[in-house]
Amino acid sequence: MTDDHTQTRAGFIALIGEPNAGKSTLLNQMVGAKVSIVTHKVQTTRARIRGIAMEGAAQLVFVDTPGIFRPRRRLDRSMVAAAWGGVSDADVIVLLIEAHRGLTDGVQQILDNLRETAGDRPAALAINKIDRVNPEILLSLTQQMNEAYPFAQTFMISAQKGRGTDALRKYLAETVPEGPWLYPEDQLADLPMRMIAAEITREKLTLRLHEELPYQLTVETEAWEDRKDGSARIDQIVYVARAGHKGIVLGHKGETIRAVGKAAREELTDFLGRPVHLFLTVKLRENWLNEAERFTEMGLDFNDG
Repeated sequence: MTDDHTQTRAGFIALIGEPNAGKSTLLNQMVGAKVSIVTHKVQTTRARIRGIAMEGAAQLVFVDTPGIFRPRRRLDRSMVAAAWGGVSDADVIVLLIEAHRGLTDGVQQILDNLRETAGDRPAALAINKIDRVNPEILLSLTQQMNEAYPFAQTFMISAQKGRGTDALRKYLAETVPEGPWLYPEDQLADLPMRMIAAEITREKLTLRLHEELPYQLTVETEAWEDRKDGSARIDQIVYVARAGHKGIVLGHKGETIRAVGKAAREELTDFLGRPVHLFLTVKLRENWLNEAERFTEMGLDFNDG
């Protein structure tokens, strides 16, 4: 806790960028715990997950937005709307780009939108994956990006290795507005535990399965029972949009869903710090991509689609 003479600060920070730029990895690095799912696939972050980090007397509330891309389906459009909604709510904006990809068409489109939505709020540039390019390219990219947009500060980081993230966290702590903290000091994220549990299972499915399938399924925590022995029983449903997908998710003699359940249970046990009994059921729900209720479960607005 801070003493009475220390002025507390608190604010929302929107992490924006193209899919796979490393936003979830950076969020988890900043918070010091896994609150946003990280996979090698794009578009894995659906809802605006808020991770909370303490830096001195400042509370930093990170809004990890879905990657901004050209939307094709209702779910895509809702995800992009959620991303820009995160920018509208933020006190500080951090644009994350990949060092080896530079100023892509997608980044240029984000910059164009940022001019319209950022107003007078400070925006910092974080160039990620700096170990993939040589210093000359980084210097040139920094100059190019700052000519394209008036960034308040530029940071060279490796979100995965934690390089440069301390300087970014310190800058954010000095930049968020003065005011009382927004959440209890020991809280990591404002997502309900049921949703975090569903996200963890969805991550395991995404890692296990390939092609378009992961974006055609969703996971919901149907029931959560805290048992007297300190353990938790969690029942989840994996909804698939096509009949053929059910067999893929289950796998030969149920081996895929068993492996997913085991990996999710182990991570949930570690995350909660107590034993977890996880039960997964796979159900066909052909129209879930067009159901308002499913979007609400993911923290998205159906009407934005």
